[in-house]
Amino acid sequence: MLKQNQTPLLDAIISNAKRPHAPFYTPGHKQGKGISSKLVNYFGKAVFSADLTELTQLDCLFAPEGVIQEAQQLAAEAFGASQTWFLVNGSTCGIEAAIIATCRDGDKIILPRNVHSSVISGLILSGTIPIFINPEYDADLDIAHGITTKSLETALQKHADAKAVMIVYPTYYGVCGDIKAIAQLTHEYNIPLIVDEAHGAHFAFHPEFPISALAAGADLTVQSIHKTLGAMTQASMLHIQGERININRINKALQLTQSTSPSYLLLASLDAARQQIALHGKELLTRTLQLAEEARNRINQIPGFSTFFFSLSSPSLDKTRLTVTVSELGITGFEAEEILDEKFNVTPEFASHKTVTFIISLGNTESDIEQLVKAFTTLAKEYRKPFLVKEKGFSLWNHFSEFNIPHLSPRQAFFSSTQTVPIKEAINRISAETVCPYPPGIPLLIPGEIITSAVAEYLLNVKAMGGFISNCADTSLCTLKVVIGKRG
Repeated sequence: MLKQNQTPLLDAIISNAKRPHAPFYTPGHKQGKGISSKLVNYFGKAVFSADLTELTQLDCLFAPEGVIQEAQQLAAEAFGASQTWFLVNGSTCGIEAAIIATCRDGDKIILPRNVHSSVISGLILSGTIPIFINPEYDADLDIAHGITTKSLETALQKHADAKAVMIVYPTYYGVCGDIKAIAQLTHEYNIPLIVDEAHGAHFAFHPEFPISALAAGADLTVQSIHKTLGAMTQASMLHIQGERININRINKALQLTQSTSPSYLLLASLDAARQQIALHGKELLTRTLQLAEEARNRINQIPGFSTFFFSLSSPSLDKTRLTVTVSELGITGFEAEEILDEKFNVTPEFASHKTVTFIISLGNTESDIEQLVKAFTTLAKEYRKPFLVKEKGFSLWNHFSEFNIPHLSPRQAFFSSTQTVPIKEAINRISAETVCPYPPGIPLLIPGEIITSAVAEYLLNVKAMGGFISNCADTSLCTLKVVIGKRG
């Protein structure tokens, strides 16, 4: 019987890395013998000796029967799933696979408008029609949260033929909605609840965190193990439970979205991260919560700063997600992010108009918190401006119509004939591309939606304030791609 202190996949990789043999298989560097000396000098030899392919002893990711299957079984047990799949293409491939597995071309899926750009990719690949729900919105901080059960119930009543519901839990700011009620309501319509839990992989391992998606009744959840736990970047997991998700369709969908040459270094890191959090999670996360609390308390005492606490209908918040409001200094979050990074060597996760957000995880130390607090102390003294940032009085989320359906499906728009036009000429045209500030990768335009003057102005304002625009062909926003021959 397998136990959580075991790492079957990692052990097999180490054993094969040490096994003397003549390698006539990929990768071409042959366990580091052909690798650049510059890489070896920095990373060492061991990592390249373990960069192996799907050898017999190492199992096959798409049809596991050995050590990968064992590692995934241990992960399912640790995270509370009936079945778990390892992902080497990030949570992106898991989100795409979840949509493909539950919805067919022309089917509807209900989801919040502030989804990650990977969801839009899933809509394009599957041909699914999105039914968007506007999230709750904090106008003071210009932050979008999750959806309410009331708005979901209205959407389900209006679109009873929807095949699935998807939510973001937690949001990039660590906010969690009433997922138990959302799961119960979704199941009343006998459809699955899919959860983008990319930032909540740690929830199941300490009682002071919000309830995990699986424990709340979700049918499928995708977690970025690398974001808050100890796996390597791009290493994620997909978990399911119950009978509403077809396992064969998940398998087939993952074969479409995952690499046929999976990195065994990423797979090994998933196995090791699962063991670490299963055995030592409470201890590690208790320390992480203490560091986060210390940072929050000390920053709140610095004049000009306040840290974000969720104050809407549900108080559920990931306390290790630290969002600091900086607008009282008369600077934007984008300016603060640049100053913190360049002047104080403190690098946030991302910034918005009024805030800067930091992820505090099991890898952070007391010295990190000291450096963070010291940076904010100096920021308050030396970078205060004589005037406050003026409010523009515009809420992007109030612009989107509730339960809006794009003029064309994302897939139709993506594969339509397109042309590139100046952004002013794109107004009232149909977008042929995804446009979003990144991070957090929440699209403000998706293929098939009408480009309104309000959205164009908002994007240009984000750009002017120092934000970054991604996904579109022209990140300067001088031009946009639109569908030829169709207007809103």
